[in-house]
Amino acid sequence: MRLAGWSVVEAVPVVLSGLMVSAAVDRGFLAGRTAVGVGWLAGFGVATGVRAYAARAGFPHLAAVVEPLRDALVARVVRAALARPYADPADLARLTEQVESVRQLTATLLRTLRGVGVTLVAALVGLAVLAPAALPLVLLPLLAAAALFARLLRPLVQRRRAVVLAEERLAAEAGRTLNGLRDVQATGAQRRTAEALAEAAAESAAASRALGRAAALRSLVVTLGGRLPVLAVVAAAPWLVDGGGLTAGELLGAATYLLQQLDPAVRTLAGTVGGWLLNLSVVLDRLTTATAPPPAPAPPSPTATAAPAGRPPVLRVTALGYTHGPHAEPLFTELELAPEPGEHLAVVGPSGTGKSTLAALLAGALTPSSGAVTVGGVHPHTLPGPERARLVALLPQEAYVFPGTVRENLAWLAEAPPTDRQLTSIADLLGAGELLTRLGGPDARIGDPAALSAGERQLIALVRTYLSPAPVVVLDEATCRLDAAAEERVERAFAERPGTLVVVAHRISSALRADRVLLLDGGRGVLARHGDLQVLAPLYRELVGHWLGAASPARPGPSGAAPVPGRPS
Repeated sequence: MRLAGWSVVEAVPVVLSGLMVSAAVDRGFLAGRTAVGVGWLAGFGVATGVRAYAARAGFPHLAAVVEPLRDALVARVVRAALARPYADPADLARLTEQVESVRQLTATLLRTLRGVGVTLVAALVGLAVLAPAALPLVLLPLLAAAALFARLLRPLVQRRRAVVLAEERLAAEAGRTLNGLRDVQATGAQRRTAEALAEAAAESAAASRALGRAAALRSLVVTLGGRLPVLAVVAAAPWLVDGGGLTAGELLGAATYLLQQLDPAVRTLAGTVGGWLLNLSVVLDRLTTATAPPPAPAPPSPTATAAPAGRPPVLRVTALGYTHGPHAEPLFTELELAPEPGEHLAVVGPSGTGKSTLAALLAGALTPSSGAVTVGGVHPHTLPGPERARLVALLPQEAYVFPGTVRENLAWLAEAPPTDRQLTSIADLLGAGELLTRLGGPDARIGDPAALSAGERQLIALVRTYLSPAPVVVLDEATCRLDAAAEERVERAFAERPGTLVVVAHRISSALRADRVLLLDGGRGVLARHGDLQVLAPLYRELVGHWLGAASPARPGPSGAAPVPGRPS
């Protein structure tokens, strides 16, 4: 409403412009009263200054409209990113750029459209007051231009969207080629890769040419709405003066409305505003598509039943299969896993065998491509986030600590607020007691989580996970920033905690401490005790040898901040 109020103030000088020019000519210069004419022109100058001031005064109110829109879009993008645990960082960067584009385009459009709208309405009002006989000569071509502009908007939006999609495809194709350049050379796929890039580039160029051809038609809008009214009034000037009763000053005032107000407004509307409106429409469409909520998970298997009351929920993996995409090789095929309640299980395997993917599947962060993961008969991936976290607690390698009190960070997953004594006791159990004291106790505030070391953040997240009510805990290299002694202390504490513990191991000691070890290899898993697995699986013997060979020269670092020795390649 404040913005609209300043728009009214901005419109008054536009209405007065032609009237003042007319008065300056008729009452001043043609009447031989030069001073009066100069006075009217000076008033015109003052009115122009008032218009400029009103335009400037509207900016804070414009920001009050635009900034909440930006905040809402940022919240939508963040929620969409959190709903996809493995979102591509490039996609997130693109979304961030698109949010800023929406902010800038919306602000520019509101500012410009407000000015254009005020100018058009005020010029027509002034023309109707000053020279009503000339109004039909202006309105007819202006309405025709408006109809043409509205007719062009839909194909322009479609062609602009085609340009954006073609550019995204070209960027994605080029990114894949550059990232896999060595593979392209090694497999002799240079010609095929070059053809794919050339096809994407040709598609982008064709889309740009089609948009250019459609955009060229906007010049007709300028001709109809801005230039034709001027030509019509000039051609009809003799009739307007003789038959319409217009004076020379009124005719000049009408020309002022047309040349200084109407024509620039139409050119701005058809050119600049038309382009910005197209960009805003396409960017909003892409944001809507990219931040749409993920599809609803598949309904639970009819064979799954809830655990009987009073018995601990049991983790079961049945015929599990998962692929990252429709054309990708499956990571797992028919994977079976049935740890006993309270069992400590270690997961090992070479890089790329899907250890972290299995951890995400167990926690319900990913949906199985086939088969099922159940905890107490419930499919974790079908549950909302808070309910899923109460069933399976997943702690990844990068521990998350947020600004707030230490208590808020530690008690985030707890069902009931823990007492200071409980927090201190569990922190001591996991080796985080010294850190808790150094931070200033449970009520101390963490202003900048980045000020904490990676090991300190892991300790905070480990205490938080321990306090979770989840009967299944999955540690995906969650102790990789701790030294061997601190890691052993943490794993033994979690093993004694009620429930099932699954640890993605990065040291041989983690596998030695586990009740059983799951070796992932080639989409299948071999589950056995450490000693038995060395006999059953040559790959496991190689991993153990690599671990021992890499760990032997390592020097222990300070607790909570040691380098990571012996991670298998």
